[in-house]
Amino acid sequence: MDDEKKLTALVIEDNEDNMVLITKLLHMNGFKIIWADTGMKGLRMAQEENPDFILLDIQLPDIEGTEVLKKIRALDTSAGRVCVIAMTSYAMAGDRERLMALGCNGYIEKPINPMTVISQIRKVIEEYS
Repeated sequence: MDDEKKLTALVIEDNEDNMVLITKLLHMNGFKIIWADTGMKGLRMAQEENPDFILLDIQLPDIEGTEVLKKIRALDTSAGRVCVIAMTSYAMAGDRERLMALGCNGYIEKPINPMTVISQIRKVIEEYS
């Protein structure tokens, strides 16, 4: 696959093990990856790098992922309309619905299943397109 045709994923994740796993899976499946380990860095990269989609952890060390999401959605640029997929251990009743209502386009529970996560991501991207 040519680099021009690869989708770019911005992964906003503070846990190194989770970051290594998801970026390896994305890379193996033909995605370009940029990443941030804090919410503010992720927000800045969303604006500067114009990714095709964002995988957003909700529990981040500096600001909550929900705040990152609100700030992204408030942008008056294409970055404000990017596909955002929550990838979180928030798995209580109503969490998925709450995150979708806040502006996420998809929701994937952690721990992720390495065998199915790429198909889950592709499905959300296709539905959003």
